[in-house]
This record gives sequence, structure tokens and C-alpha cells, in this order.
Amino acid sequence: MDLTELKEKLLMMAIQAERAVNEALRALIERDYDLALQVKDSDREIDRFEVEVDNMAIQLLVRAPLASDLRMVTVAMKIAQNLERIGDEASKIAKRARDLSEEPPIHVHIDLPGMAKLALNMLKVALDSFVNRDPTAARALIPRDKEVDRLNKEITNHLADYMMQHPDAIKRGLHLITISRSLERIADHATNMAEEVVYAYEAQDIRHTGMKAGVSSRV
Repeated sequence: MDLTELKEKLLMMAIQAERAVNEALRALIERDYDLALQVKDSDREIDRFEVEVDNMAIQLLVRAPLASDLRMVTVAMKIAQNLERIGDEASKIAKRARDLSEEPPIHVHIDLPGMAKLALNMLKVALDSFVNRDPTAARALIPRDKEVDRLNKEITNHLADYMMQHPDAIKRGLHLITISRSLERIADHATNMAEEVVYAYEAQDIRHTGMKAGVSSRV
């Protein structure tokens, strides 16, 4: 077993997590009860991947790898943890989509599709930056999290106003607020992954610092 196998396993997990989010959103848009159930079931598969990645990483750590390889192994474990949590958020979206499919549609204009597209693109860029050894792309991704935060706040406020005017829609509105919050968390996890990519390839921890958009020398 080597780092290449570990990265391959991580990418398989990433594909599964990304698919789960896409299918949860499709279940929401198409009001597909059965698809929503399938997404919830797929969460167990993502959990299994996380266990496998951790087990592979531990075996590699036992070999006392070089500092650069050690960073890569620990980053792989952290990315797997974020992917597992993305799977959890996909499951939450699917649960709300399932419940909404059994209720009359709520007629309110909110840009959940736009928010979902942005969050999923952030996830893709974070994964691509890891695979392509591109910390510059990872750094560029991080500020985009503020746009997702803005959209989440906008959607939440709009739905709150709508529910005040339409008390019969409160339950459905709360489902949509939960979905918006899950998309915001997916973007947070993509941001976490991008920060780990910078650490993996530049040996610099940029969490909780003002250096996220800067350029640093490799250590």
C-alpha cells in the first residue's frame, strides 16, 4: 500500500459524496420520494469509505513516513472526515426533500439552485486542487465561502418573511431553511478541504489566519 492507493480511495469517496449531494438536490427539485430514500441509504457507503481511508492512513503512518508524506496522510484523513460530513448533509437534504415531496409545493422565489451550484463547484475545485497539487487554486476558492454565507442569510430571511405572511407554510419553509443551511455547511467543508490542501503542499497552516489569499513560500 502507498500514498497513490490512499488518494485513489479518497477520490472514490469524494465521487460518492458529490453524487449524494447532486441526487439529494435532484430529489428536492423533482419531488422524488424514492430517490430521496436512496440518498439516505448511500450515507452508509460514505461512512464505510471514511473507515477504509482511516485504516489505510494508519498503516502508512506506522511506517514513519517522511515529513511531506506524513502531511499528505494526515490531510487525507481530514479530507475524508469532511467528505463524511458532506455525506451527512446530503442525507439531511434528502430527508427534507422526502418530506417536502409529500406536501403541496411552496410558491416562494429563492435561489437554492444557485447556492447549490456554487457549493458543489467549491467542492469540485477543492478536490481538483488536491489531486492536481494546486494550492493556488485552493487559496482562490476560500473567499467564495462568503458568497455562500450571504446566499444562506438571504434565503433564510426571505423564507422567514414568507412564513410570517403564510403561517400554513411554516413547516415547509423550515424544511427549505434546513436545506439552505446544509448547503452552507457543504461549502464550509469544501473550504476546510482547501485549507488542508494548502497545508499538504505548502506546509503552512492557514486556518484562523489572514494569509488565506496570499502566496507563501514552501517550507
